[in-house]
Amino acid sequence: MSIRTTVDLLWIEGQVERWIRFGRIVQETLTSRSRSTVGFDPGAVFAFVRWSSNDYGTVESRIDILRAVQPGASCSTVPCVTPGGEMLLRLSGWPKVEAALLAIDQIEALGLAPEDVCPDHWRHVHNRLTTGLDPRAYTELRHDAWLKRREIGA
Repeated sequence: MSIRTTVDLLWIEGQVERWIRFGRIVQETLTSRSRSTVGFDPGAVFAFVRWSSNDYGTVESRIDILRAVQPGASCSTVPCVTPGGEMLLRLSGWPKVEAALLAIDQIEALGLAPEDVCPDHWRHVHNRLTTGLDPRAYTELRHDAWLKRREIGA
């Protein structure tokens, strides 16, 4: 049994695009020029983006922010992710996906790695965007509070 969460990636320009937006990849296997599989250690947080189209336009736009689980732990299933992951954010439809990508950009503009922010922030972004509201911005002050909370094990 693999201890890593793996994600199958595919890039066929203009048809199917599955990629990792952020996360610490610890293993990568290239199958072909357009296919690869990446792996994440348990506890790692990563964003997986899926997009596909046909002759009539976009068919699918999705983003999932997941936390890789320990072997045997319960998890949500996600296409192309084995075994699945703890769901922190799951959005579909380009306007919501684009808003989530902007939230990621905002965090990176602070000089922070999105995989290091408080997992509760991704749940907050999910809940706000799902209901059509703007999420609160992640700040350095919130990040410091998260690091202190994690330090004491809360």
